[in-house]
Amino acid sequence: MTPSGSAPVIEFRSVGLTYPGPPPVPALLPCDLTVRRGEYVTVVGPSGSGKSTFLNVAGLLDVPTHGTYVLDGLDTTGMRERDRTALRGSRIGFVFQAFHLLAHRSAAENVELAMVYQRVPRARRRTRARDALVRVGLGHRLEALPTRLSGGERQRVAIARALVTEPSLLLCDEPTGNLDTATAESVLALLDQLHADGATIVAITHDPQVAARGERTVSIRDGRLAAAGAGAGAGAGAGAIRAGV
Repeated sequence: MTPSGSAPVIEFRSVGLTYPGPPPVPALLPCDLTVRRGEYVTVVGPSGSGKSTFLNVAGLLDVPTHGTYVLDGLDTTGMRERDRTALRGSRIGFVFQAFHLLAHRSAAENVELAMVYQRVPRARRRTRARDALVRVGLGHRLEALPTRLSGGERQRVAIARALVTEPSLLLCDEPTGNLDTATAESVLALLDQLHADGATIVAITHDPQVAARGERTVSIRDGRLAAAGAGAGAGAGAGAIRAGV
């Protein structure tokens, strides 16, 4: 269970996003949300509900039109784009449904790419990439190309790439969407282990089985966030959410 006194990683303070019109489209209604360090929160909702907008705002890919977003203690309101980009690269690890691996680069090289823009020396990049792949159970596949990897192995490479910068937040978008049931279970078990090791995870999903792995589930429908109760863990009381118009 995540201690209720843990520092927040995500703080939405009346955060919302309206796309300009005409007519304007309110994609995420203003809401308050706190995700504390070490929590595992899942966000569920049907297609078109606003999950992608939520992910883009939480991941510093979109700028909210309402409210204040504090990421890991840093107020992102009014940040210049280059500062948002640097903060995103250092504090957030992304795991996507489609893996987004470069086909002509080895597993280790794909993981190394996450550190290139942080100007980590090449030898250090190689060591950290190897360690990250070992952590996800792929120490024996360092030189394999993505085309030679199974779907589950490719997702593990993507998770290693997300972890290698030691981010404050692991943000997962449908992390098992392209996997069969057995492979999906192995990836979810890996996320469970990373959470047990202290990772802060927010996973966006439409799958109730994936949602149940989190300590706490938040639902989103028609752009409105609402608490949906506890998942498989026991930390439902560790964070807070309030949604409004």
